[in-house]
Amino acid sequence: MEKALAGVKVLDLTQFEAGTSCTEMLAWLGADVIKVESPKMGEQGRWSLADQPGVDSYYFMLLNANKRGITLNLKSDAGRAMFLEMVKKVDILTENYSLGTLEGLDLGYEKLRKINPRLIYLTIKGFGTSGPYSAYKSFDMIAQAAGGAMAVTGTHETPPLKPGPTIGDTGTGMHAAIGVLAAYIQRERTGKGQKVEVAMQEAVLNFCRVAIMGMYTSGKPAGRNGNRLGAPGDIFKCAPGGPNDYCYVFCTTPEMWQNLCAAIGRPELVADERFKDARSRFKNLDALSTIITEWTSQRTKHDVMRILGEAGVPCGKVLDSVELLNDPHMRERGMIVTIKHPRRGEFTMPGCPVRLEDSPVEVRPAPLLGQHNEEVYQELLGIEADRLESLKREGIV
Repeated sequence: MEKALAGVKVLDLTQFEAGTSCTEMLAWLGADVIKVESPKMGEQGRWSLADQPGVDSYYFMLLNANKRGITLNLKSDAGRAMFLEMVKKVDILTENYSLGTLEGLDLGYEKLRKINPRLIYLTIKGFGTSGPYSAYKSFDMIAQAAGGAMAVTGTHETPPLKPGPTIGDTGTGMHAAIGVLAAYIQRERTGKGQKVEVAMQEAVLNFCRVAIMGMYTSGKPAGRNGNRLGAPGDIFKCAPGGPNDYCYVFCTTPEMWQNLCAAIGRPELVADERFKDARSRFKNLDALSTIITEWTSQRTKHDVMRILGEAGVPCGKVLDSVELLNDPHMRERGMIVTIKHPRRGEFTMPGCPVRLEDSPVEVRPAPLLGQHNEEVYQELLGIEADRLESLKREGIV
């Protein structure tokens, strides 16, 4: 079955996470993503977080599935010449280097667009390519701070906290994938490529749209409200009382509230004056939370989610990373997959969260350094094995 992005070729110069998560998504959807790395060390993510020498890090493996990998020395004249020839034959180029890096190698967008006017050029930067902060370096936590996420995470008693998910990195990557695909669709109409730019700070701000909503009515900066979002709308302790033995329960309609009361064996709460409507329940939230906790604390989070879920009450058990990788629901849906890595052996990881009926995803392991040199250089540049060996000896690939 042909993949949705079959025939789309991507030269991937990204590193770490913001860019690699974008190109991994494109690869999952069927694009031929060719990851370009330096011959000696490869992308920094391969080794900077490695748990043992000489073996690709889990970090790299999680972010580079389904790609092909080649090595190329872009600091050499021959390497740049080969790169420019490949640019002529691809649809998309992606990079998230520091501002000015490719321009310093004479491989900037203005040069590449002349070589391939149909090229879609994605650049990801911490703060964009213009503005007072444009030259500043960034990582996920920097973007989360400057993009507003930390200011609205935590409680009134805590300092700003970094949300656990890497919304500054992978969140940026998903925005980038949307931008690239939009540009690709437009190119199919116009025949013209274009530059796509995503700033990490701006992607984080986009995630904060609802979190900052209260500012418009109060005139004050949006605050940190912790887990409490409604009445009820909070996490509740479950048995046996471990660090992640909690469920989040959230009711937004009278029907959900009535279903909750019935499910926990307290139907009389519906007529209780303290809880007669959402405003009353919020005013008496501590008393309500005590009642709900009395019920949840006698049951496991798995039972709580099952009972309330079947009753029509929105409820999510707090699953830790080990539980997620073994979750039967995730396994059945194919979101958690086990693949065979040439160095690590069996490796269990999250798969693709996007499902297309006619483009199922088969997750393949991240490439070893230079694993696909021979096939890619033969396909794109017609370089045979003996010439490739010579280029390798010269330090070009």
